[in-house]
Amino acid sequence: MNWRTILRKMREYPAIVGFVGIVIFFALLSDRFFTLSNFLIILRQVSIQAIIAFGMTIVIISGGIDLSVGSTLALSAVILADFLKSGSIFTAVFMALLVGAAMGAANGLIIAKGKIQPFIVTLATMAIGRSLTLVYTQGMPITGFPQSFRFIGRGDVAGIPVPIIIMLSLFALMWFVLNNTKLGLYSYAIGGNEIAAKLSGVKVDRYKIIIYMISGVFSAVSGIILTARLNSAQPTFGYGYELDAIAAVVLGGASLTGGKGHILGTLFGALIMGTLNNGLNILNVSPFYQQAVKGIIILIAVLLEREN
Repeated sequence: MNWRTILRKMREYPAIVGFVGIVIFFALLSDRFFTLSNFLIILRQVSIQAIIAFGMTIVIISGGIDLSVGSTLALSAVILADFLKSGSIFTAVFMALLVGAAMGAANGLIIAKGKIQPFIVTLATMAIGRSLTLVYTQGMPITGFPQSFRFIGRGDVAGIPVPIIIMLSLFALMWFVLNNTKLGLYSYAIGGNEIAAKLSGVKVDRYKIIIYMISGVFSAVSGIILTARLNSAQPTFGYGYELDAIAAVVLGGASLTGGKGHILGTLFGALIMGTLNNGLNILNVSPFYQQAVKGIIILIAVLLEREN
């Protein structure tokens, strides 16, 4: 393999290259960074945002955007918590996923049938979802859940935290969907040229609804993990999560215009965000500067994507 081939591969997966570079950088600056325990901490912390980003990936590939993921997470979490107080864990989890699917379906239906830009629709449902969460809880957290439920957020299997196992399982599922199903193929087709997809016989409206439902369900999964981890459902859950998810997808090489992206890139995009947070904290960098560093890296990623 010559250097040109290596360079081409690096351009195909810029997030992997960026992640390796960041790991090397922090490893050289701190001996506390490059340890197994610290990497497990990073993966556990990243899992919630990464799962949301997996759902965001298929949305962005299809040429859309979903700004309501944080509100969906919060609403799903408080519904989950309420049912945990009065019902079984299975029922509570099912209801949380149902709320996520309903929020996603509403987004997809309005976008598809109303012919309204996804940015406007999901901006509106973001506000509606947040308001419903605050009304439902009266602005108060819901706490105190069974120990068996808390295992989802705090437990481990063979030394691997459960949130990491869930994250990797959903990564594998989305990799399969995007690479081996009609839904994946049509998502790329819709994002690449929606009119051509319609002329080719793709039921665009139906697939848009399914795509946004996936995003909603994945947001609900993150809400379940976060609630179990903190043993509390806060109506303020999810603020800013939509920005982190979009950043992870963009860092992973996806195009905001649609038709381009892959789930492996999103995973490493999320890892870049999480590793930056972890490494900067270890180096005691002020939080005031951390946001600027992440913003600069996102801008660089977008500029590199434009060059390609």
